[in-house]
Amino acid sequence: MVARGSVLEKCDRPRLVFVNRFFYPDHSATAQILADVARHLASSPERVMVITSRLLYDDPETKLPATEAWGNVEIVRVWTTRFGRSNLVGRAIDYLSFYVSATLSVLKRAGRGDVVIAKTDPPLLSVPIGFAARVKSANLINWLQDLYPDIAEKLGIGIASGLSGKVLRWLRNRSFRRAQMNVVIGECMAEHLGREGIAAERLHIIHNFVDDDAIRPVEIKTNPLRERWGFSPDDFIIGYSGNLGRAHDLDTILDAATALENQPQIKFLFVGGGHLRARLEAEAERRGLKNLILKPYQPREQLPLSLGVADLHWASLLPELEGLILPSKIYGIAASGRPVIMIGSPHGDVGRLLERHGFGVTIKPGDVMGLSDVILELSRAPETLHGMSLAAREFTENYASRRLVLDRWTALFSER
Repeated sequence: MVARGSVLEKCDRPRLVFVNRFFYPDHSATAQILADVARHLASSPERVMVITSRLLYDDPETKLPATEAWGNVEIVRVWTTRFGRSNLVGRAIDYLSFYVSATLSVLKRAGRGDVVIAKTDPPLLSVPIGFAARVKSANLINWLQDLYPDIAEKLGIGIASGLSGKVLRWLRNRSFRRAQMNVVIGECMAEHLGREGIAAERLHIIHNFVDDDAIRPVEIKTNPLRERWGFSPDDFIIGYSGNLGRAHDLDTILDAATALENQPQIKFLFVGGGHLRARLEAEAERRGLKNLILKPYQPREQLPLSLGVADLHWASLLPELEGLILPSKIYGIAASGRPVIMIGSPHGDVGRLLERHGFGVTIKPGDVMGLSDVILELSRAPETLHGMSLAAREFTENYASRRLVLDRWTALFSER
């Protein structure tokens, strides 16, 4: 599934033009990854431009400057509406305005032989940006973080099903077939697109990553945040960090927390937000769960400490969404030297990585007894847990380090 070689045609004025709705100084996950890749490529002979919005993910009222030079990266920020994420209609209008403004910007700025790299925020961005790239005789690469309308259809969103869903999927797949390359973030996504008729030579797997120089293992006993948050040295903590949304399973972990209430040393820590956070809070209160502690998102610079509070972490993905999205939080967890319990399919991307590299286990959604047993076993087996912790960091350094992944991006554009 992994295509080899360069995707650039020889030309007089090659330039890399990334398109995504959020970019530096935004701190959302896709913005941070794009910022690292763009800055890395711009440190070489590549000329790099990013076309993005003037918004911040969590603050639609902030208006960033229309143009900016960020080191060697040229930033062009286009106008969009700014209704934010509070309602679906406003979000759809924000998406539409970015489609129009970004497409016009590519038509204005891209040239023959340039490489336009379209990400997936907003969804289906490859369709209008692919059109603009063809008009300007530029090459198109799609950098796919998720696959719509498939996700929306699986979650029961009406427009993604029936005739409208088929039309949207046809338009998307046509843009993938016409692209010079489609960069996907996992094996399951590559396999899914293969079933959709995308040729293997147009698929290239490059995983996501974190800054593993900044996020390093922190000793539990010396982590000041653990004591500050009220945990004792004897507590065994199962953590969750980040967004908890519609794609995730919540009931299994809630039921396990309920089943383990009689184990006072076992605590469940949730750090973050998302669509399901309100339900998590309501259920914890309804069930009277004293072993569930909730904290807000933490500053990026405190991430090594907040990830390091837990003895191990859990992640989840609804099995029907495998191949459509990948919980990239596992890269930060692994970099922090913590094992992972994945609530999802053992045959999914995360399940495969945990099995292959030995830094976690996978539990099927609904298997509350299995999850409770694993937590209890690991809480009583410090040597096993330590071995999995070492394997997590080893996976990061030998397979998913920032340096290795950035080198893969360099190799993608290296040959002329």
